Amino acid sequence: MKIRKVTAAYFSPAGSTGDVTEMIASAIGKVYSVPVEIDDFTLPVSRETKRRYGPDELLVFGTPTYAGRVPNKILPFLRDSFLGNQTPAICCVTFGNRAFDSSLAELWTTVRNGGFLPFAGAACVSRHVFSDKIAPGRPDDRDRKILIDLAEKAAARLQEAGEAQELSAPDSLAGKLRVGPYYTPLGTDGNPAKFLAAKPKTEEERCTRCGRCARVCPMGIIPEDDPVRAEGTCIKCQACVLACPEHAKYFDDLAFLSHVEMLERTYTRNAKTEVYIGTSDAGRKAGGAG
Repeated sequence: MKIRKVTAAYFSPAGSTGDVTEMIASAIGKVYSVPVEIDDFTLPVSRETKRRYGPDELLVFGTPTYAGRVPNKILPFLRDSFLGNQTPAICCVTFGNRAFDSSLAELWTTVRNGGFLPFAGAACVSRHVFSDKIAPGRPDDRDRKILIDLAEKAAARLQEAGEAQELSAPDSLAGKLRVGPYYTPLGTDGNPAKFLAAKPKTEEERCTRCGRCARVCPMGIIPEDDPVRAEGTCIKCQACVLACPEHAKYFDDLAFLSHVEMLERTYTRNAKTEVYIGTSDAGRKAGGAG
């Protein structure tokens, strides 16, 4: 089938999800020699309009994993604002070395219900935003090779399909599309760590009022004219902490810090990046693998 445009659409406060999503989209764009459009919907201003796509376009969706699911503050936007018309799609989630749990299943189900036809997916390990001790350097060269290989196989599936309806979900995902409960963060004592109300703090003697933290906040809770404050719902994405050139932003909530320490102690192994690829009716008839 012909694809006239590839779009990388993602929510990526810390940057890793955007990099991974763009990597996959760019590789497919090169195969097809078509333009790749970037739709970064991380900031509030980018989530004010609806998007519509046709059957001759490809969407590569990307979100991070928060508590084992797609970030819940972004789900309504994904459900209501991305409207496909038998539009092929690839779903990609990132996770910080613990597990991606239901995030890929939830993203897959959400875009499928929006009129898209997901046929490939990836769950890529990325450095955990809570700590540079958890999965440092991920995604690494091995991860990138896996993702590029997925992109090339996905492009081949598209090319052998006569139309989007011939694409199918991978058999290996058949039993993994049930969306389970949110992961419950634990502290070092093994008990639930409750830090929903935690917000970033500011070392005022370091803060230069540059406003960079306000400009990167995906929830818009940091006033640019008074960036030492944070008012509203914080999703703990760490965008403000990572963006501050003076290292003035931090979290001091005890439950949050206990959870971070638990993660640092427990998730030291190298988790694996996982990929899933479906086939087309044409490929199935020719004996192609799913």
